[in-house]
Amino acid sequence: MARRRSFAARLLRAAGRVILAVVAASVLTVAAFRWLPVPFTSFMVQDRITALASREAGYRYAHDWVPGRRMPPHAALAVVAAEDQNFMSHAGFDFEAIDQALEERQRGRPLRGASTLSQQVAKNLFLWSGRSWLRKGLEGWFTVLIEVLWPKQRILEVYLNSAEFGRGTWGIEAASRRYFGKPAAMLARDEAALLAAVLPSPRRLRVDRPTGYLRGRQAWILAQMARLGGTELDPAAHWPGS
Repeated sequence: MARRRSFAARLLRAAGRVILAVVAASVLTVAAFRWLPVPFTSFMVQDRITALASREAGYRYAHDWVPGRRMPPHAALAVVAAEDQNFMSHAGFDFEAIDQALEERQRGRPLRGASTLSQQVAKNLFLWSGRSWLRKGLEGWFTVLIEVLWPKQRILEVYLNSAEFGRGTWGIEAASRRYFGKPAAMLARDEAALLAAVLPSPRRLRVDRPTGYLRGRQAWILAQMARLGGTELDPAAHWPGS
């Protein structure tokens, strides 16, 4: 009996060390990415593996990291207007948006996403696609780390460099060059709004083939950008390293 308890104690200690090592590694990784460029994300890797494994015809991968100070202010404002208008005030989780989504679900409407930009960065960088309680728990953990260790402008910088804007097109620099033939620094306000308009479903909504719905969403985002103002998102004043 004593031997059995001793084995159980050793097993618990070993499990505790593993958990502490994983926690420490995640904290150090998130802390390092506060300053280091993110060369690729978990979602990018999964996307490329899937395309190669299926030998997807016409697949082209494009991703170019660009510092936030080389992005126009309206690029950050466009994604905030489109995806997370409470971004500058919440601490990673928009409980008001979650409550609204649940109320709409109770009224019989389809359940819409209420993920913040911080949650999307956590998911894109470190996790996998699909739905499970494990993934949601890890998403919450990484979201807390990101919000604690990164300033808001860094979260926007990483989001704009890692979001998918079309099949195989990752980040605003690659999207700007692919769809408009110019670097992100030269994006016009309406072009930034069109890119942001595809973010809910970048494989169904096409920047290069805008439908009436997409144009309507672009116009709505432009109106929201005007309402929000956006001076607090000015890269010239706030981007890391600027």
